[in-house]
Amino acid sequence: MVLTSIRLTQFVGGPAELVDLAVTAEEAGFDQVWFASDPFMLHTWALCAAVAQRTSRIHVGALGMNPGTVDPSEIAAYLGTLDLLSGGRALAGIGAHTDGMVPKLGIDGTAIPGRTAEAVRLIRALIAGEEAPTDGEHFRWKPGCALGFTPPRRRIPLHVTAYGEEFLTAAGGYGDGVLPILFPPETAPEVVGWVHAGAVAAGRDPSEVDIAGCVWVSVADDPTVAGDLIRPTIAFFGPYLSDRELAVVGLSSADFAPVTAAMQADGVDAAAKLVTDDMLRLAVVGTPAEVVVRLRRLLAAGVTQLSIGGPLGPDPDAAIRLLGEQVLPMLD
Repeated sequence: MVLTSIRLTQFVGGPAELVDLAVTAEEAGFDQVWFASDPFMLHTWALCAAVAQRTSRIHVGALGMNPGTVDPSEIAAYLGTLDLLSGGRALAGIGAHTDGMVPKLGIDGTAIPGRTAEAVRLIRALIAGEEAPTDGEHFRWKPGCALGFTPPRRRIPLHVTAYGEEFLTAAGGYGDGVLPILFPPETAPEVVGWVHAGAVAAGRDPSEVDIAGCVWVSVADDPTVAGDLIRPTIAFFGPYLSDRELAVVGLSSADFAPVTAAMQADGVDAAAKLVTDDMLRLAVVGTPAEVVVRLRRLLAAGVTQLSIGGPLGPDPDAAIRLLGEQVLPMLD
């Protein structure tokens, strides 16, 4: 059975609207809901706690909790508390999808992969009721660090939010899952190969690692409407992509130079106007039938969970229901 999740950001609504959309996702049949962690954006921990109180089945996770900006002790305490609030439905995504968002905070992004691996080890120990290890390179805790309460589960799934070949390969060796951004979706075979190689190198069965492929989706009966809706998302995230990733769909960073300049000068709305139709291929865009075709390709490439984010559709609530009615049943 295919795992499915929805990723919600402030681009589709305010806090109350996002919580309501998570409730809709549960009703529509999604297995998980994730909220992305970004500096200066709506805080995921508050959103997850609110969703835990409004739902009963769907699992709830904060995606991209960055151990470069948040200490693992705080992540573990938050995660254990969320597991209590939700009755054992907490999830965690540790790491980041790029090192490009933290330099403005005065943080060296190159340390994120190493800090993530150590953070996962520390959080696992704390959630399991053990004293945290003290031999880290990035986190040099003193003896006796342990949670002051007991979460309902001693093993909460820790997915690694990773990017690039080296980071994703390493994550396959220690994460319960990975949350790679498949932007464009055609990068899936290569990404799956990296994760599986890391699992094998660590002596693990690759099937033990949940590969939650994060794609941006805009679905509507009119594909032109769907395409126009996704342009701001592509304008925001496209400039972070490498030439290697862009080349998969025949693009380059030079193509995004005007978009990047407009973003810096006038903001996302101005940049979105410069997103071309070719750039729409970075996301999954179109009618429900067209969306099904591209998502099936991800499953064929070895992705084990489909994580759907983005503008979703002209009416996000209706789009989630449309996905539940016309897309999810076609993926099993």
